[in-house]
Amino acid sequence: MKLKKGQNPLLIWFVLGIVIILVLALLWRGLRGRGFRMLATHRVKALLDRTPAQHRGDFTNVIFLHHSTGRNLINQGRVRQRLTAAGFQFWDHDYNWEGLIRPDGTRTGYSYGIPDDNTDPDGLARLFAQRVYPWPLNAFSGLMQHEVIAFKSCFPASNITSEEQLEQYKTWYLGMREVMDRYPDHIFIVISPPPLNPATTTPEVAARARAFADWLESDEFLAGHPNVFTFDFFDLLAEEDPSAPDFNMLRAEYRDGEDSHPNELANQTIGPLFADFIVEAVQTYRASLVGGGGTP
Repeated sequence: MKLKKGQNPLLIWFVLGIVIILVLALLWRGLRGRGFRMLATHRVKALLDRTPAQHRGDFTNVIFLHHSTGRNLINQGRVRQRLTAAGFQFWDHDYNWEGLIRPDGTRTGYSYGIPDDNTDPDGLARLFAQRVYPWPLNAFSGLMQHEVIAFKSCFPASNITSEEQLEQYKTWYLGMREVMDRYPDHIFIVISPPPLNPATTTPEVAARARAFADWLESDEFLAGHPNVFTFDFFDLLAEEDPSAPDFNMLRAEYRDGEDSHPNELANQTIGPLFADFIVEAVQTYRASLVGGGGTP
């Protein structure tokens, strides 16, 4: 095994030792159904690849947790290039089988092991409930190796079929917000789920999806939580004309057929807005720390 510059061989052997001891107790559920070999291999690679330089205190190390809609937004919207030009290190985490992707766009060859690969609201709530360790011993600790954490559910989360489901979503996100409040040395960017294609939803379901997105951006959710920001992806994608038959659904110019994935035009339009939002959120939070006379 070839050591990277600056790596301590004793530390590496120590890490390997604790992996053997802790992986069964702490990580067995991390990639349930994917196999223990994949779990252990990914965890070891994540531990060895971890560098303290990722935490520089300037909030320029960003990770975006997503699935296919986020991947298209990054690639077609040139999010990585725009953030790199602004001086940011932009990492992203796709499905576990795709794994973690470096700021230069290359794959690391491992994932943080998102539980059940689930980024729906219930999965995110489970993720945020994990214990945080200084090392990436579980999925949430992996995300916390980065200073700015952006995350989203994909469009199936907009299939909100009852008021009870809407309230459960809010309960899960309030629980996640409590976790975010504990870490003022991190910035969290909540991304509202994208709307559904008119072919796969109803006006009533779409209205609840809009209500959830509006709530995520409301003072009720954000006020008094300076390190929490909401990027309203839903609003940018959804038809806003109340008289339109596809009101609150994926707008016509942003859809292809019956697919709920936003199309290339949508991603080319919104990608730069997303990148700029991250930069602005960081600048806003930095300013709040200076103005308040404190540091995280």
